[in-house]
Amino acid sequence: MQLDPSAFLADPELIQALEKRATTISCGEDRILFRRGDQPTGLYILRAGEAAISMESEGDTDALPLSCLATTGSLLGLPGVIADQPYSLTAIARKGANIGFVSKEAFNSLMQSEQCLMAKILQVLAAEVRSARLAITQG
Repeated sequence: MQLDPSAFLADPELIQALEKRATTISCGEDRILFRRGDQPTGLYILRAGEAAISMESEGDTDALPLSCLATTGSLLGLPGVIADQPYSLTAIARKGANIGFVSKEAFNSLMQSEQCLMAKILQVLAAEVRSARLAITQG
């Protein structure tokens, strides 16, 4: 089942604020950013290129596999960072992607200092939930 890649896109103002706190991750080859079940360390900004997003069931035959190819302007790992719960998806940056990483601590600091960005964060979270629900009901 396919997730809607636009569900991961963030408002440019939010991306700009996050970029001020981001470090660069090089992707000379495909690179795992995080795996489903990993403890969250931060979120990832897909500056350029693509990243494969998936939720594969490990031993759970009742779970439905979801996937998509995220594009430039996407935020990856946001639900895990917000909830401080394990990532629910796996993200693999494709070779040549340009990724920004914002640590969980830097993200939390940003949210405390610029609470006006909270609505933009909620928009991304809501879009992810909506995309997952649509993929499940249409699958």
